[in-house]
Amino acid sequence: MRPLAGAYAFDYPSIAAFYAGDPRSPDAWRHAYSQRQQRQPERAELARRLGDQQVRRAAPPAARESAARLADARSAAIVTGQQAGLFGGPLFTLLKAVTAMQLARRAEATLEAPVVPVFWVDAEDHDWNEIASCTVLDAELQPRVITLPSPTGAGDVPIASLALDDRIGEHISALEASLARTDFTDWLIAGLRAAYAPGTGTADAFARWLEALLGPHGLVVCDSSDPALKPLVTGVFSRELSSPGQTAALASDAGARLAASGHEPQVVPQADAVAVLHLDGSRRPIRRQGDDLLVGERSCAPQQLAEEARTDPQRFSPNVLLRPIVQDTLFPTVCYVAGPSELAYFGQLRPVYEHFDVPMPLVHPRASATLVDSATLRFLARYDVALEDLQPQDEAALNRLLAAQLPPVVDATIREAADAIQQAMARVIDIIPTVEPTLAGAARTTLGKVEHEVRTLQGKVIQAAKKRDETLRRQFRRAQAQTFPLGKPQERVVSVDFFLNLYGPALVTRLLDELPIEAGQHWVVSV
Repeated sequence: MRPLAGAYAFDYPSIAAFYAGDPRSPDAWRHAYSQRQQRQPERAELARRLGDQQVRRAAPPAARESAARLADARSAAIVTGQQAGLFGGPLFTLLKAVTAMQLARRAEATLEAPVVPVFWVDAEDHDWNEIASCTVLDAELQPRVITLPSPTGAGDVPIASLALDDRIGEHISALEASLARTDFTDWLIAGLRAAYAPGTGTADAFARWLEALLGPHGLVVCDSSDPALKPLVTGVFSRELSSPGQTAALASDAGARLAASGHEPQVVPQADAVAVLHLDGSRRPIRRQGDDLLVGERSCAPQQLAEEARTDPQRFSPNVLLRPIVQDTLFPTVCYVAGPSELAYFGQLRPVYEHFDVPMPLVHPRASATLVDSATLRFLARYDVALEDLQPQDEAALNRLLAAQLPPVVDATIREAADAIQQAMARVIDIIPTVEPTLAGAARTTLGKVEHEVRTLQGKVIQAAKKRDETLRRQFRRAQAQTFPLGKPQERVVSVDFFLNLYGPALVTRLLDELPIEAGQHWVVSV
């Protein structure tokens, strides 16, 4: 756990100055809601344009009903978001959405108002390598990676501009071949083929799949690249371009204050950075040069570019610092569900929200969990194995576990022998100098050799136990493969599709009903 995340969960007063309020406090929720009510977004237009998105994607009725609720002047939104990872992305993407949906249920009771969960698809990100791969575990729980080839423009243009070609079907087949066949495999593959069809945009396919999984439970999916949304945030773009560098300066100052409080800033903006990107076939950064702005190599006056943003906002996109401002200008956001990195950079955004006159929402850390089958859960409980002991990709924890399974008399006898040798040799070392002082070193060396031999013997006994107890070894390896594939936390590596293949759509219902979402805890969940 990052120190800042730890402080946020267990010592909120120490970092309270950087955030809008403690999400564990009902009063903080009421205050955030009151602040939002004082600055209303263009609700009717937002609901209509989201509805148009949903019609194009054939969204489930429950998702459309949720989006329509945003037109209500009393409504609020719980927002989360992520890049459009291949085939739905890693497990943590689902955990983010589930956290937002659970919070929306709770907030409705606290605020006595309609609260809508929203997932913002970061469709204008350009990092193709971040979203082009999907990792699942095969029948032997070994990682299998499916990676899309880079299309023309990958890495330079927003991923929303990149369409899937005819080869996508081959990659879905490769995913199917990598998975153990279950009762849910046909359902999973049919759903993926419907969402990830040739000619569909990469981000649009992600939105369709997420909507198919969570839309029936009321999640509203927002494609951030939709040109119809840009006119609703022209004021954000034009203000940033009229006062270029102000956002970066405010975030830098907040970062310095974070550092002074003992927490490393997440974002260190360049001095000439402008928090808006220009979209013109490619995704170009805008930076300051003297009194002018540079778009690539083209020089413009700030007011000229600000006017372009007012008249043609589709050609602009927020960077990581401005994206939350754009989100919360569009939506009546009372809370954002953040991953660890997002939590850190939100700590630099409070003055930026004030600069744009947008109420800063509460920030709630996403739920954190490892999903295991019942056999692995029984193994962890029976042998009292700590989850973190499974992460190192060596045999240290396994050796400790096997050693603990030795008959007590064996281990006790070896230890008694080692203690007896040490005591006897200690007396020898004490007495030798009375005969010949120069032999004291040799005596200590002999003791070291004897101790080494005893440890070697103990190691051989452990190795013999390994051979004798292959069942325990297999159980350990199986648990390790599930929980820390490639030595990394499961939720950051394994695709949600692996779990959907095992448990089907009931997985979503189970997590919505039972997954604890309190900050500062990591849960081991058996589905």
